[in-house]
Amino acid sequence: MSVHVVAGDDPSLASAAVGELVHRLVGDGDRSLMVDEFDGDEYDLGAVAASAGTPPFLTEHRVVVVRNLGRFTSDEARALTGYLQAPLDTTALVVASAGAPPKHLLDAMKSAGATIRDTDPPSRAKDRRLWFDEQLALSGLRLEPAATAMVLEQLGEDVGRLASVLSTLESTFGGERRLGVDDVRPFLGEAGSVPPWDLTDAIDRGDAAAALVTLRRMVRSGDRHPLRVMAVLHGHYARMLRLDGAPVHGEREAADLVGGSPFQAKKALDQLRRLGHDGLARAFDILAGADLDLRGQRDLPPETVMEVAVARLSRLVVRRQR
Repeated sequence: MSVHVVAGDDPSLASAAVGELVHRLVGDGDRSLMVDEFDGDEYDLGAVAASAGTPPFLTEHRVVVVRNLGRFTSDEARALTGYLQAPLDTTALVVASAGAPPKHLLDAMKSAGATIRDTDPPSRAKDRRLWFDEQLALSGLRLEPAATAMVLEQLGEDVGRLASVLSTLESTFGGERRLGVDDVRPFLGEAGSVPPWDLTDAIDRGDAAAALVTLRRMVRSGDRHPLRVMAVLHGHYARMLRLDGAPVHGEREAADLVGGSPFQAKKALDQLRRLGHDGLARAFDILAGADLDLRGQRDLPPETVMEVAVARLSRLVVRRQR
């Protein structure tokens, strides 16, 4: 019938995707007769191949769900790769994997015409919004634009909570009316962490208020130690330092010099132009002072040290613009 691979690093998102897929494959059928699941450390792939190769009984097709494939070697996987060379038309094989499945199995599943779904949300804000809209459409909920923005802002990087938030909203309100900010706010919990580029982007804009809010979410909700935040900032300014005075023409040459994508290189070039050589030197002075304070030069809480540094870095942009 079909082979489906559901991959992703977030267990809750992958589990929700598998549940939705199995529900769709079963349809109006009897789940107890149609679905056979393999999970944990006790099963072997010979049993999976035997189940997938068994014709359906009292149903039109069967669904075989298998998890935790990463522990199998290529020798142990021979039974399943053998089945994949001639899969039954009446069996839907659903493979759930944390990250990509082992290459030998992934190649065999691709040869069998597998559909592959990556449940990890994209990192870019625009793409993440499209991904969120897809999850929202699958849930059957309708949210006002302001409510959608609030959910995205509150969850941040903690997208693993999205499935439970949407499920709770659906069970509470159903899908009959459009939900507003006041409807969704009580169900969002604490603010999740945010990606590190949210911090560097706010600093680059000179938006100290937004940068401080982002810093606090990274440290408090994201469990990032201030020294890890310092490493993010140092890497950000180190890219500019490598470009300072370098004979580069355009973002592609810049990317070759500093590494990363042309998009990241362009951001570094643009910010270097705003700061100038003197502003960049001042940024490293601020980072060096904060690093010493984090290591005990002054008796200040680590979060306070980082707040002062972030505020000063943000002010550099405003000063240069003036």
